[in-house]
Amino acid sequence: KLAGHTVFITGASRGIGKAIALKVAKDGANVDISVSGYLVSCVFLQKVERVWNIDISISVEAAGGRCLPCVVDVRDEKQVTSAVEEAVKKFGGIDILVNNASAISLTGTLDTEMKRYDLMHQINTRGTFLASKVCIPYLQKSRNPHILNLSPPLNMVPIWFKNHVAYTMAKYGMSMCVLGMAEEFRDDGIAVNALWPRTAIYTAAIEMLSGKDAGSVSRKPEIVADAAYAIICRDSRAYTGNFAVDEDILKEEGITDMNQYAVDPSSKEALMLDFFLETGPHTMKIAQQSSGSAAGDQIASIFEKIQANLSSELVSKTNAVFHFAVKGSESGDWYVDLKTGKGSAGRGKPSSAADAVLTMETKDFFDMFSGKLKPAGAFMTGKLKISGNLQKAMKLEKLMGILKSKL
Repeated sequence: KLAGHTVFITGASRGIGKAIALKVAKDGANVDISVSGYLVSCVFLQKVERVWNIDISISVEAAGGRCLPCVVDVRDEKQVTSAVEEAVKKFGGIDILVNNASAISLTGTLDTEMKRYDLMHQINTRGTFLASKVCIPYLQKSRNPHILNLSPPLNMVPIWFKNHVAYTMAKYGMSMCVLGMAEEFRDDGIAVNALWPRTAIYTAAIEMLSGKDAGSVSRKPEIVADAAYAIICRDSRAYTGNFAVDEDILKEEGITDMNQYAVDPSSKEALMLDFFLETGPHTMKIAQQSSGSAAGDQIASIFEKIQANLSSELVSKTNAVFHFAVKGSESGDWYVDLKTGKGSAGRGKPSSAADAVLTMETKDFFDMFSGKLKPAGAFMTGKLKISGNLQKAMKLEKLMGILKSKL
């Protein structure tokens, strides 16, 4: 369906961007592939007969694609303009733009350095606006032009702002480009849509946030690529201004087996919901209920069981000290030392510096240690606030797995 079309994709060296690039390349599309979020190496494919599962630039040449290398900073107007003009000169135009490049920092206001704030807004919001602005004159000449932003629905609920307001603002900036440009260029027949995954997608970003074990609660990038392909193959005049979710798009296309996209099929029922997708009233209700009381001194009981199940093996695998700041009905400080000897756990702050401080309400704490709430899910929905080493904090999942049957 996309044979002969030219597709410009930012952030396509890995993860979702790469999966989209390889998906459209199978149709024989000309693909402009950016190698990272803001340092972009553009590769153009003329015809791809097969794509090998190796480094994307090598796979393009091995498959017989034509390459036009260039280095682009998506924050630099001159560089972006030059890259687009080279693509137009080589292939005759631009038909599809996929704004996938993004930067992330899940930090609160006081912990967000301004250079990190600037980077997120310059790549996510400004980069999306700039790439769209430069491509639109060429998209206006296409028979079925599309802009697709990998950004979430505009869910204006406080829980999505309070823990990482800078990141949310930057991602919502991409979504607001959809909201405005879809109407602005409707008469030109340019479709402008957003696409967001229903669940966590196993990429470098989610591994950075939650560790390698995040794969057990995530889907493969191919589910987003298949949904993106379905969208950009649609009639641009009939489908525009939508905030789509990957799973919903695939169901509309007749694909009902979502299990094929699970990284770990045995954990397909425990997939983690992605950011921004819980509805407003439901999310607020959860946030308000999280401070509810727990019967008895359940926290003390949990730490007694933790102490009884510590071992030298667990210490060697974890090598971290955790400080739990529990709020609500059983507020107090607790610690787990998995760095010294056979480990220790109990009431109070740890005697040595904690690698991670975890703050949560009493009910959510108990749910997490009893297996009802996964640490990654608690973190992404704002029920768990982490300061310090995030990757070490996510190693707690193994400890909870041991305790699940004992609580």
